[in-house]
Amino acid sequence: MNRHEKGTNASSLFRNRFLQTILLSSVLLQIGIWVRNFAILLYVAERTNNDPYAISLISVAEFAPIFVFSFIGGTFADRWRPKRTMIWCDLLSAVSVFVVLLTIHYGSWQSVYLVAFISAILSQFSQPSSMRLFKYHVAEEQLQQGMALFQSLMAIFMVLGPMLGTFIYSTFGLETSIAVMGVVFLLSALVLIRLPEDNMEAQTAAVKGQFRKEFIEGFRYVWQSQVLRMLGLAFILAGLAVGIAQALNLFIVTERLGRSKEFLQYLLMVNGAAMLIGGGIVAVFAKRVPPQVLLAIGMIAGAFCTAIVGYSTSVPLTLTVQLLNGLVFPCIHIGISTMILKWSHASIVGRVNGVLNPMFVGMMVISMSFAGALKDAFSLSTIYGGAGLLFLLGALVMVPIMNQKAPNNAHTVVET
Repeated sequence: MNRHEKGTNASSLFRNRFLQTILLSSVLLQIGIWVRNFAILLYVAERTNNDPYAISLISVAEFAPIFVFSFIGGTFADRWRPKRTMIWCDLLSAVSVFVVLLTIHYGSWQSVYLVAFISAILSQFSQPSSMRLFKYHVAEEQLQQGMALFQSLMAIFMVLGPMLGTFIYSTFGLETSIAVMGVVFLLSALVLIRLPEDNMEAQTAAVKGQFRKEFIEGFRYVWQSQVLRMLGLAFILAGLAVGIAQALNLFIVTERLGRSKEFLQYLLMVNGAAMLIGGGIVAVFAKRVPPQVLLAIGMIAGAFCTAIVGYSTSVPLTLTVQLLNGLVFPCIHIGISTMILKWSHASIVGRVNGVLNPMFVGMMVISMSFAGALKDAFSLSTIYGGAGLLFLLGALVMVPIMNQKAPNNAHTVVET
């Protein structure tokens, strides 16, 4: 009897062995990522006396591998056994962290960039493998609720992560912070052993030489689907908007609100707490709302909230808008993830993810790199108004596909 026949209530979702395991692994990875992010940020800022070029290299180390390796990682994720791929990625991440830790200990402080760089590369193989297993082990009508749980987890760490990362670095220093990351990656690999067997055979020798064909097939699959094409366009517009807003958030705090740069953490905490609540709300109503509608709602809310943040000089107003934006933002993440899973066949989920994800990240990196020049040429109000317009255009892109139903993609769910 498969999961569809057993029912799809919330309790059955939480009893899903795959979901239990992957959530625990995600908790460990989030701890490592947030400790890493803040340890590297604070260390580089101290070491270089807040040199903006050195600090910007952190973002390059984190995001450039996503843009370069996502296509390749997604293709290999569709060829390899996903459970084995995820375990090996976490193990290799742990090993690389401890190797880099040794180089830092013996005097090469610039090696801190390698921690983020290597981890980001390996995640491009692990993350699409996780998506494949999600489609394999979770019933289709529960996908959106499952994505809402992941969004809630991300929101929890948006609140707790900065505090945890800052505390560990301030108390124990860089080397201990990096060691913590290595340990949690190792623990995550051990946890993933508990994943149910996926029974997905690795590709045979006869097709192992067809990497290029499979690589191109991912692009062709996205192009031939109107829904995935429109989703790709929405990715591009959202990436441009998010990149601008993230790069200039600090100036909103210092110039528009007249507060010190430390006040930025409170904006992030309010936004993260609201995302946690919003993820829970979406989880309750997820089955009743099509994912493309969720995405459009999230982007419309993002449009107005981004524009208001750019014009506001009132701390209470800005915090309120951040709260409202955080409540609705989970609709974007949950809508996108669910659409990729529902409109992609199980055999090509990794490649679809590998094609679409770089569109968002690539545009985000581009807009972040141009943010400084934009600030020199325009006011913050104008820039944030333009970012809001990009979000609004992303929502309008959803209009032609608003009523489309997901195809029957042989969504096989196994007993877990």
